[in-house]
Amino acid sequence: MHPEQAETVFTYGAPALKFGPGASDEIGFDLAQYDVRRVLVVTDPGVAATGHPQRVADQMSRFGVEAVVYDGAHVEPTDDSLRAAVDFARENGPWDAYVAVGGGSAIDTAKAVNLLTTNPGDLMDYINVPVGGGAAPVNALRPLVAVPTTTGTGSESTTICVLDVLALKVKTGISHPRLRPTLAVVDPLLTLTQPAGVTAAAGMDILCHALESYTARPYDSYERKQPEQRVPYCGANPIADMWAERSMTLLAKAFRTAVRDGGDEQARGDMALAATFAGMGFGNAGVHIPHANAYPIAGRVRDFRPDGYPAGEPMVPHGMAVALTAPEAFRFTFDASPERHLRAAALLDGEAAAGGDGADLLPAVLTSLMRDIGLPNGIGAVGYAEADVDDLVAGTLQQQRLLATAPREATEDDLAGILRRSLELW
Repeated sequence: MHPEQAETVFTYGAPALKFGPGASDEIGFDLAQYDVRRVLVVTDPGVAATGHPQRVADQMSRFGVEAVVYDGAHVEPTDDSLRAAVDFARENGPWDAYVAVGGGSAIDTAKAVNLLTTNPGDLMDYINVPVGGGAAPVNALRPLVAVPTTTGTGSESTTICVLDVLALKVKTGISHPRLRPTLAVVDPLLTLTQPAGVTAAAGMDILCHALESYTARPYDSYERKQPEQRVPYCGANPIADMWAERSMTLLAKAFRTAVRDGGDEQARGDMALAATFAGMGFGNAGVHIPHANAYPIAGRVRDFRPDGYPAGEPMVPHGMAVALTAPEAFRFTFDASPERHLRAAALLDGEAAAGGDGADLLPAVLTSLMRDIGLPNGIGAVGYAEADVDDLVAGTLQQQRLLATAPREATEDDLAGILRRSLELW
C-alpha cells in the first residue's frame, strides 16, 4: 500500500460516565436531565434477586419518572430471548428511555430493545454479516443508561450487542455507534455479590479486551476510508492504547484479590475501573482472534456448566470462552508486534516479565493467572475434542469483522492450530 493511500484518521467515542460507590443512587436525577418520564429497567432474574434493579427503579419516582422492571433478560442472550424482550417492550411501551442493570447480558438486551423499538425490521436485519443483514438503524435511539453489576464485559462503553443465534449455533452481534449507551453508571458496590467464578470469567474478558485492543492492527495500517465508511473498531490508536495500559495495570494488582476475596472493596473498585477503561479502549480499537474464537466455543457448548452461574442450561461464559484460546492466540500474534506483547506481559506481571522473553512470555503470564483464578485448562475442559476443531474453525471464520482487526492474517490452518494447542493449556 502506497503511503498516500494509508489511513491518517482514527475515531474515538465513549458514553458519559458516572463512577463511584453510590453512583447508582443518582439515576433518577440523571434521567430527569433528559426530560424522561417513563423508563423500562432491563435486568435478568439473578440480578433481580439481589434487589438492585428494583431499588434503582424505586428511586426514580422522586424525580417524576415512572419505571417498570423487565427481569427476563437471558444470561448469554439468544435471538429468542432478545425477541421476547422486544415483544415485552413493544406491548407495554412507549418508553422515553431504557436503564440496563446487570452484566453484559442485560446491557446488550437493552441495546437490542432500544434498537428494535425505535427502528423498523427484525433482529436478523441488523445482525452483522454474514450471519445477518448488517443493516444500520435509520432512526435515532432513546437514551440508554447502563449500570453494570459485573466487572468484565465493558458493554456499558461499547457499540456492540452480542447474542447467540440458536438455529445456527453461532454467537454473533450487532454493531453500530447508535447502540452505545448514553450514560454509564459504574457503582462498584453493585459488584460485591458477584460470585468468584463470575469474577474470574468476567475478569478475563476485561483482560482480553485490553490485550486485544492493545495488540490490534494499527489504525494507520488500513487503507484510507471515506467518512461514511468509518466503523467503531478502527484499530489500535494512541487513545485506546492509553486505556488498555491503565486497565492492565489495575488488573495486575486487583484481579487475584477480587476472585479470592469478593468483599474487598478496593479490589472490586479497581476491577470496575479496569473494566470501564478496557471498554473505552476496545470499544474503539477493536478485538480480534480470542474473541472470534470465543463465539463458536460458547455457541456450540454441549453440557458444560460453570461455577457461579445460574443452574440449568449448559453454557461457556463469554469471558471464559475468550480466555481459553488467548494464550495460544497471543503466541501466534507475537511476531506482528513483539514490543507490545512484551510490554503487556510486564504490565501484568513485572516479576515474570523480568525473567523471560520472546513469544512464550505473555502466554506464560496468562496461563499462570488462569490457574490461580480457577479457570479450565483449555477448551478440552469445557467439552471439546480434536474432532471438534474443524467445526470451531468454521464458526470463527464467520467473525470476519473481528478477524480483520488481528495484527496478523489468520488462515484456516492458523486458526485450527491455535484451537488444537488450546485443547489443554497446562
